[in-house]
Amino acid sequence: MTRRPWARRISVTTVSVAALAAMAAPAEAATTSSTAGAAAKVDYATWQQDCQTVMNDALPYLKQRIAAAKPGEKQAIVFDIDNTTLETDFGFSFPQPANKPVLNVARYAQEHGVKLFFVTARPGIVYWPTEYNLEHDGYDVSGLYVRGLLDLFKDVAAYKTAQRVGIENQGYTIIANIGNSATDLSGGHAETTYKLPDYNGQLS
Repeated sequence: MTRRPWARRISVTTVSVAALAAMAAPAEAATTSSTAGAAAKVDYATWQQDCQTVMNDALPYLKQRIAAAKPGEKQAIVFDIDNTTLETDFGFSFPQPANKPVLNVARYAQEHGVKLFFVTARPGIVYWPTEYNLEHDGYDVSGLYVRGLLDLFKDVAAYKTAQRVGIENQGYTIIANIGNSATDLSGGHAETTYKLPDYNGQLS
């Protein structure tokens, strides 16, 4: 994916930033109320601990898999964004903070030649602020996939699977797919998946 000039990347519209802020609006409800059948009150410290547990499982595998790369193999990891790479339901400002356990894993991967791709259900209107946010937090963005107008009417899981197929068609081996929802991870086209907590849908 062709990188845009820095100036264009940061000259986002007010409407795009407002849209990002609106996406984080349900956060308070997620942390102060419970939904039927879900765990009550997800607090930040618990969420971070649970994310770290998942990443503690992921990192040893990734180290081994990266070291075992075949000659010429183009390795990639696909990430979700909301409450996966960014603290969407806990970061009440823009840029939103990185989810640190995930960022640490991503940094190891990118420092060892793995390309990072981000597949999100966010609409295209927030492409530029989202890319800026990710890069500001330390992620090397090799590809960012947001939903176009027609994609908004498609099944989210099918949309995300199609983006992974597209990444594979560029010659990449997706060694891991990391997200916090079943729609992030279903559909295959990744060697392994790691699911972060969403507490029965309390987190977006």
